[in-house]
Amino acid sequence: MNNSAAILRALIVYAICMPLAIVVGYITVLLVNSPSYSNLVVIGGLALILSAPILLRWHHPLLVLCWNLPLTAFFLPGRPGVYLPMLAISLGISVLQRAVNRNHHFISAPQITWPLLCLILVALGTARLTGGIGLHSLGNETMGGKKYIELMAGILGFFAFTARRIPPHQAGLYMALFLLPFCVSVFSDLIAFIPSSLYFIYWFISPDLYAATGSENTMRLAGVATMGTALFAYLLARYGINGIFRAGKPWRVAALILCFTLVFWGGFRSGLVNCGLLFLILFFVEGMHRTKLLPKLVSFGVFAAVICLPMASRLPNTFQRVLSFLPVNIDPLVRADAQATLDWRIEMWKALLPQVPSHLLLGKGYAITQLDYQLMGRDTAFHSIDPSQQGLALAGDYHNGLLSVILPFGIWGLIVFLWFLIASVWALRRNRLYGDTALQGFNNFLFAYFLMNAIGFFVLAGALSSHFANFTSCLGLSISLNGGICRPARQPAEAPAETAARVPVRPRLQPAFQR
Repeated sequence: MNNSAAILRALIVYAICMPLAIVVGYITVLLVNSPSYSNLVVIGGLALILSAPILLRWHHPLLVLCWNLPLTAFFLPGRPGVYLPMLAISLGISVLQRAVNRNHHFISAPQITWPLLCLILVALGTARLTGGIGLHSLGNETMGGKKYIELMAGILGFFAFTARRIPPHQAGLYMALFLLPFCVSVFSDLIAFIPSSLYFIYWFISPDLYAATGSENTMRLAGVATMGTALFAYLLARYGINGIFRAGKPWRVAALILCFTLVFWGGFRSGLVNCGLLFLILFFVEGMHRTKLLPKLVSFGVFAAVICLPMASRLPNTFQRVLSFLPVNIDPLVRADAQATLDWRIEMWKALLPQVPSHLLLGKGYAITQLDYQLMGRDTAFHSIDPSQQGLALAGDYHNGLLSVILPFGIWGLIVFLWFLIASVWALRRNRLYGDTALQGFNNFLFAYFLMNAIGFFVLAGALSSHFANFTSCLGLSISLNGGICRPARQPAEAPAETAARVPVRPRLQPAFQR
């Protein structure tokens, strides 16, 4: 009987897989000989069907993996990030499991859910009144719908992250899946070094224009800087500052310094600021300022500054560009280039501020008309008669977090966004204080990571549509790790004094003799 059942199952598997293999092989040959979008869609659909068992079992960790993975789904209209189809698949599976299984529940966090639902209403209401959600990749004349999709994906991503609880013993694995995919960005820098026969890599990952157009002296390796930032953050998440500097393992300190050095190869001042903010916030969150580590790190920082800063002009140009905001001696051309990127932003902000009062009650949304698109000529971000008509300004890329909230969604969007930030900090703080002691290090890191993103959003180049996913993913990961928003443990109630007095107290028996 058992052999007959096994043979029957094998025959069924062969009956399903053999025709599919023939069809996939035939379409693959057609795709190689005569590439077409329809054949590619068929192969993608079959691959999705064949991978259904894997997705049903591992969709949640795959979502965490794909969330920060800098790959594009080039076979879909608009070339979205790979996280977007994975979000649709994971959230769809979670909703289906909830519908067929009453024991499957999304983790409840109403303090976060309400501001997210209100933000959806504000975004959809603004879109309805300001030109709708246009997707040029689908043939719509009105553009700007990609920003709405990114914002909605960030909101829905929170619910997808909190669809199930992460087992505590897998917390380290999920943290690695969340942070380390950023390292794939290093492949975007290879465009300056690999032969053209390997350019098919950039079907999946966008090439780094800084590396492609820069010379040997001005080449900025943004992918290397992103990898350094990701590894720097992972070391802090995995070991914490206490585990790096006070565990008696010098290789951890050396690895942290090496990752921090990689950040300078990108030439971005924001990378240095973000790493510094993350380290400083986590330093105080872990209470290291009350230990002897504080004077040691201050002494080391002063010593490094005294040694390195006088030699700043001899460092690579990317290193000098990162340090250009400090009063140090660097190449005048490098300082002028860095200052130019700041000047055009300030000019754009000054030109956009007068528009804020007219969009307080009704934001302008993300819709872009054909006329606006025609004005977005080449280099209009840097050369324009009116800074408010620059290409980035017309596209809603203000490089300013506050403007990216007020101008598209008015005062209502700002109120809801601040509500979300306050509720998120409150939830992360409670998880840090009252969560499982085994997750203390990860909760400290997520709290510091969220604060770093919030400060960078307002101080550095923030954008609501693209950066909102950073907030919701960090918050969703914390709630999924802790099974919700933690509460302080209940203390046992003490018996009243009168009741305690009535209880007879037995005398304690003493041993006959003691040694």
